[in-house]
Amino acid sequence: MWFWWTGALELGTGVMESNARYYARRAVEERMKAQRAITEQARAWHAKLAHDFAERATANGADVPPAAAVSA
Repeated sequence: MWFWWTGALELGTGVMESNARYYARRAVEERMKAQRAITEQARAWHAKLAHDFAERATANGADVPPAAAVSA
């Protein structure tokens, strides 16, 4: 059976995704959502979330690409 949390596991290994990797992945996802947002309010909210996740990823040792690299 597939659960929402199984995406955080490396399938077949039982190894959970690290905080740094999770935050970096979420930062990229939120940047992409900001790019696709229709309203300015949604765009600003997703951009804020992307910024927050990128800060958390960096604090946990992840190398997060700058926003300009993802938006290109």
